[in-house]
Amino acid sequence: MEAELPAPRGTRSRPIELTVATWSIHGGVGTGGGYAPERIVDVLKEVDADVVALQEVASQRAHENFLADLAHATGYHVVADPLYRRQGFDVGNAVLSRHAIKTVSRVDLGVGSYEPRAALDVAIEHRVGASIRLLATHLGLRPSERRQQVKRLIAAVDADPLQPTILMGDVNEWYLWGRPLRWLHAHFRHVPASPRTFPAHRPLFALDRIWISPPHCLRALACHSTPLARMASDHLPLVATIVV
Repeated sequence: MEAELPAPRGTRSRPIELTVATWSIHGGVGTGGGYAPERIVDVLKEVDADVVALQEVASQRAHENFLADLAHATGYHVVADPLYRRQGFDVGNAVLSRHAIKTVSRVDLGVGSYEPRAALDVAIEHRVGASIRLLATHLGLRPSERRQQVKRLIAAVDADPLQPTILMGDVNEWYLWGRPLRWLHAHFRHVPASPRTFPAHRPLFALDRIWISPPHCLRALACHSTPLARMASDHLPLVATIVV
C-alpha cells in the first residue's frame, strides 16, 4: 500500500473527526436466540459510525442476502471476507464505510489446524487525496494462537508506518496482562482503558478493542449499551472518536 505524501507547507487540510466502531454480531443471532438481521441494522443506525468492523458475519446459505440488505438499509460501502463454515453458513469479517474504499486485501492469521482467521486490510478515502488504513480482525480462542496472530498484525502495521492506521476487532483476550495485549499496548503506546463489551447483558470482559496509530488521533472510547444492542448480539459495540 503506498504511503501518502505530506501536503506542502501552508496547504494542509484541517483535521476531521470520524466515528469508528467494532462489533461482533454473532451471525445475526440475538441473546434471546433467533436470527434477526434487522436488529443489527437498527443498532448500526443507533451507533451512526463512519466506519464499522463487524465480526462473525454470516453471509451465505440462509443468510445470503444479509450483506446486500445491510448495504441497502444503511447506505454503507461493504466489503467482506468469509472465513469458515459454522452451523451451515460462512462466518467472517466485514468492513462498512460511509467513505470510498480504495483498496482491500487480507492478512492471513491462520495457525496450524485451528479455525481459519484473517484481518481485512482496507484503505478508506475519508476525503479527496487522504486515506486511513483499517485492519479489522477476529483473533483465535487459544493463547498460543493469539500470540502468533498479534505478531503478524504488528508486522503488517509496521509495513506501512506513515499512514494513519486503525486496528480493531474481537481479540478474544480474556487475560488483562496476557502477552498479546501487552504487545499491542506497547506498540500503539497511549491506550485508554477499554470498556467491557462481553457478555452483552452484563459485560465482564473487554474482548473488543480499538487501537490507532499515531495514538494522539484517538479522542474518545466508549461502549454502546442500549436495550436493543443488548438484545442484538452477545457482544456490545465498541465505539471510538478519532481525529485524522
